[in-house]
Amino acid sequence: MKRPLFLISFVAVTMVLLFSQCDKKTDDAYRFKFQFITEIYAPLNYLEGNTLKGLGPDVLKTVCEKLNIPFEVNILPWEEGYRIVQSDDNAVLFCTILNSTRKDLFKWAGPIASLDWIFYTASGDEISLNTLDEAKRIGKIGVLKDNAIEQYLVQQGFDNLVYCTDNIDAFTKLLNGDFDLFPSDKITAEAALKTLGKSIYKINPLITIRTDLVYFAFNKSIPDDVVADIQNAIDAMKKDGTLKTLSEEYLNTSDFPGTLQIYTEQYPPITFRNNFGEITGFGTDIVNEIMKRNKIYTPVRLTSWSSGYDLALNNPNVCLFTMDRTDLRENLFQWVGPIGTNTTWFYTKTGAGIRISSLDEARKLSSVGTVNSWFSTQYLQNLGFTNLVLNSDPSVLAQKLMNGEIDAFVCTGVTFPDILKVAGYHYSEAFPSFRLMASDYYIAFSKLTPESTVNQWQTTFGALKADGTYEAISQKWLK
Repeated sequence: MKRPLFLISFVAVTMVLLFSQCDKKTDDAYRFKFQFITEIYAPLNYLEGNTLKGLGPDVLKTVCEKLNIPFEVNILPWEEGYRIVQSDDNAVLFCTILNSTRKDLFKWAGPIASLDWIFYTASGDEISLNTLDEAKRIGKIGVLKDNAIEQYLVQQGFDNLVYCTDNIDAFTKLLNGDFDLFPSDKITAEAALKTLGKSIYKINPLITIRTDLVYFAFNKSIPDDVVADIQNAIDAMKKDGTLKTLSEEYLNTSDFPGTLQIYTEQYPPITFRNNFGEITGFGTDIVNEIMKRNKIYTPVRLTSWSSGYDLALNNPNVCLFTMDRTDLRENLFQWVGPIGTNTTWFYTKTGAGIRISSLDEARKLSSVGTVNSWFSTQYLQNLGFTNLVLNSDPSVLAQKLMNGEIDAFVCTGVTFPDILKVAGYHYSEAFPSFRLMASDYYIAFSKLTPESTVNQWQTTFGALKADGTYEAISQKWLK
C-alpha cells in the first residue's frame, strides 16, 4: 500500500496512538522494543472512533499478546512511515506490499493477505478492456502517487495517468467521470465507496492487472531471530484458524495466504481453468498428487504468468508451475522436475506468405508476439530482438497473429493448439515456421523457500515416476 484511504481532517501533525498493552508481567517483556507504524487504509488498517482496527492491527495485536510485546502503534502518512522504517533501527511498517522495488530495503514477515489489483470503471460506462495494452489507449487513468500499482503501471510504460490524493478522491472522480479507469483491489474499493455512501455495484471490474502479497516490513537492522519470532507467530495464526477468522471479519473471505503460496497460469493443456471453474491440466494434476501424498492442503491460484513470475521472484515460500529451466533463470529459483519438455516455435499465419528459416530472418520481421516473462521472451531479449510485441495473455497474441497485427507468435508446440482453439481458430490456420529451442519445464520455488520443502517435493515427484502415476497423468493430457 502507499497512501491512506482516508484523510483525517483533525490531524495537523503526526498522530501517535497508544493502545492497550498485553496483560503480562513487565518482567517477562519481549527482548526487543519495536516502533510499529501504520497508515489509514481500510479495511486493512483504520480508525473506528479512537480504536485502531483492521486485519493488520488485529494480526499484530495477536502477535503482541503471544510474545508479550506492548501494542503501541504510530499512525502516520504513508510517505513518512515509509521513510522512518528505512531509517529507524526498530521500526516496522504494516500493511506493506512486497515487490521488486522494496524487496531488499526491508526484512519481512507474512504474508497476511493477498490483493488482486483490478481496473475499475464507473458502472454504465461503455468501456471494453481485454488486455493491459488496451488500457494504455484509454483516455485517462486515475492513480495514487507512488502507490505500488502506480509504480507498476509506470514501469509498463503508461503515460495516460492522472494523480489523486487518496482513494476517496479517486473514486469520487471516477464516478464523476473525471477519468475512465482506476486500479484498485476490491476490498479497499468497497471500503472507500462505503465511506462515500455508495455501493460497490457503482463500479465495474474490467480486468485483473496483477496479484500482490501483504506483509509486515522491518527495518534491516532488526535481528533475524526477532523477525523470525513474528513470522512464527503469524504462521501459528494460519494453522490455528485465527487468520481465517480475521480474514472473514475484515476482508469478507475465508481465503488467506498459507505458509506456501502456489500459483499457475492459463496455459492449456499444462495448466488452466476449465468450464467448471476448476484449475486442472497436466502440471496441475502432478502438483496436486505431490501435495496429496505430502498431506499439504494449499489451494492452487490462477494468475497471469508475469504476475506469478514476479511473486516467485520476490516473495519467500512461493511455488510457480510450470516453468522452463534456462540459464537466465537457473540461480533465480529452486527446481523440482523435470516435468516435461517444450519445443518452442515461431508460428506464422497460414497463407500469410511469411517464412522464417533463421533467427536473422526473424529479427527482420516487423513484429513478433511474445508473452511477458516467458522464457522465450527472455531468450529473445537477450539475443537483442527489438521487434517484440509483449502481452501477458497468450490468447491475445494468437488473436493478433490471426488478425495480421503481428507477423509471428513465439509459443510452445504443446500449448499452441489449445491457445489457438481458445482464440477461435483451428491449428491448420497457423504454421510452425522456425524452431527456436527445446527446453525442459519444472515446478519452480522461490529462492527463500526452505530447501527441505523443495527436497520433499522432488522426492515425491520421483516416487510418482517410479510407480507409474506420472505416466498415467501424461497419457491423460499429452498423448
